[in-house]
Amino acid sequence: MAAQEDKVPDYPKAIALVDRIEPVPRRIRAFLAGERVLDTTRAQYVWEWPFYPQYYIPIADVNRSLLIDEQRTEESRRGTARLHGLRVGETVRRACGSWYGDDALPGLADTIRFDWADMDSWFEEDEEVFVHPRNPYARVDALRSTRSVRVELDGVVLAESTSPVLVFETGLPTRYYLNRTDVNVSHLVPSATTTACPYKGRTSDYWSVRVDGTVHPDLAWSYAFPTAALLPIAGLIAFYNEKVDLVVDGERLSRPKTHFS
Repeated sequence: MAAQEDKVPDYPKAIALVDRIEPVPRRIRAFLAGERVLDTTRAQYVWEWPFYPQYYIPIADVNRSLLIDEQRTEESRRGTARLHGLRVGETVRRACGSWYGDDALPGLADTIRFDWADMDSWFEEDEEVFVHPRNPYARVDALRSTRSVRVELDGVVLAESTSPVLVFETGLPTRYYLNRTDVNVSHLVPSATTTACPYKGRTSDYWSVRVDGTVHPDLAWSYAFPTAALLPIAGLIAFYNEKVDLVVDGERLSRPKTHFS
């Protein structure tokens, strides 16, 4: 019985049915090489997998003069899509758009789904969004706390704090963001890594951790300029729960298993 209980995560999952379709109430825009590729208030969320959706855009709200018909189609559960690329001046993105036809799921005919990474930038209203669309069924909260938090690696204390900011994000374990003065920075090694999050923004700093001569890559990060909703974490440092040992209010936490493990 105990072994089965160990498999139950201590944080909520982000789950929606595959191929779920919902309207997007936000204005969505995307840009490539300085040109606006799409501008719509009629996008659809489509869950291609359970964790977050993609935008499907009415073709009438796309700058069709930028499209390149690739003269081939692709089949999926959502229907038959004709592949299109984009050309803006000398900038070309091949086969980055899937234009769905009459056999598509209800509501998706004459919509086009662009590969996120082939655009230079995406916006919900006037706020830039990174990595993928925000999941309307997920939430991310940054809450100040007076819990005691100690971070260790191989028995070495990396940080101790009694004033953390806890970030609760659907589908991920609780993250503990700590004041820089509570972190033993002598163990931190600056890294060139940068990452981005749809909810928090782009990281400004990444660090590996050196303990007893061994460097453990990319264990800690910080956001100097997070999104407005996550301002409480600005400038604070967090460590991957999956890769360090955390003691919270005297209780040693087990390392969670996630895609960051």
